[in-house]
Amino acid sequence: MTVHFIGAGPGAADLMTLRGRAILERVPLCLYAGSIIPPEILAFCGPETRQIDTAPLCLDEIEALFVAAHEAGEDVARLHSGDLSLYSAVAEQVARLERRGIAYTLTPGVPAFAAASAALGRELTVPGVAQSLVLTRLSGRASAMPEAETLEAFAATGATLAIHLAVHRLEEIVSRLLPFYGATCPAAVVARASWPDEHRVQGTLATIVSLMAAEPEARTALILVGRALEPGTFRESALYDPDYQRRFRGRDKDNVPLPAPRLVT
Repeated sequence: MTVHFIGAGPGAADLMTLRGRAILERVPLCLYAGSIIPPEILAFCGPETRQIDTAPLCLDEIEALFVAAHEAGEDVARLHSGDLSLYSAVAEQVARLERRGIAYTLTPGVPAFAAASAALGRELTVPGVAQSLVLTRLSGRASAMPEAETLEAFAATGATLAIHLAVHRLEEIVSRLLPFYGATCPAAVVARASWPDEHRVQGTLATIVSLMAAEPEARTALILVGRALEPGTFRESALYDPDYQRRFRGRDKDNVPLPAPRLVT
């Protein structure tokens, strides 16, 4: 018997991985995380699969379901939204399984920040503008942030920020980031990225609070901040420059005319 943790992706059923879908089709029991797993994902379960919404359950009760399935010799699919590597609460479940000697696997999913980036039509790392992406959140009831991991510390680098689970504190976030990024820095909120009712709001640090006040979101939203969201003029990557020789390019640089470096506006 094995517990299969599966990242269900950001919402759209066709962004579910083939591996995750194959597991859902064959296991007899699926535990899923309530309203953040769309019905279209659950439809991948086999016709005889029992489905249990774990939203009202505590960790002890979820563990008891794992133990019961283990005793019955039944594989379990444990569905989480997005990707398992980030804010998934998988770590404590895995720790309990390891203490009991119950086997498990982890199947990654498309993370919310990737779906939000696609929705905005923007790369989050742009040459000469930002080459780092910080995935972070604010302290809350469920989990406090380590002392050194502050918005101000991350903002000082100028990296693109992807701030999870904090849209209800947008005004606070903006006030803390303004001294580092400035009022004209692009900012966006993407709610339910890839869902049918996906909601995108784009502006700047100066405008995003008022824009969101007119179109409020209470949850399942990601805040993105950084110059990469609207890079202006930037140097094209050297990766596809004709003078950039790499192992698999298979061309002779001496026989290729070299155009002048280009700026993208």
